[in-house]
Amino acid sequence: MVDRPRYESPVERAIREAQERGEFDDLPGAGKPLRLEHTDDPMWWVRQLAERENLDFTGALPPAVALRKEAATFPGSLLELRTEESVRTVLEDFNRRVRRDRLRPPDPRMPPLLAPTVDVDDLVEQWRALRASSQPAQVDPPVTTGEARPRRRWWRRRR
Repeated sequence: MVDRPRYESPVERAIREAQERGEFDDLPGAGKPLRLEHTDDPMWWVRQLAERENLDFTGALPPAVALRKEAATFPGSLLELRTEESVRTVLEDFNRRVRRDRLRPPDPRMPPLLAPTVDVDDLVEQWRALRASSQPAQVDPPVTTGEARPRRRWWRRRR
């Protein structure tokens, strides 16, 4: 029996040549078992990629899930807002987006899911309480004796 030459694709040839050059030696994780913790999860590789690369897939979520996720951050995510009016504006905008999402025709491939609206007045009260607890206590300004001298500009100091 004569051995026929085996066809080697360009990819297989490149891999074989790289192995012969030793380019695959001393790779991180060489000789260690693979982490196969998520064998029952068909999307395990996507989750690991998102975790490893610190990716944010909130834009890929169904709208109702994204809205629920946003509502779960209230009132903590509102702490950076300074006025009650701006807090109310954000919350009313959220409720408007929830109502608009409810008008969307349901996707037959997805289970029906609705995001609840939020109670604006209740969240404003929670925002006030959180803001009051996170603000440092008001300190009286130091008492100075005498009048403060007017500061001279650096370019006028030579005169």
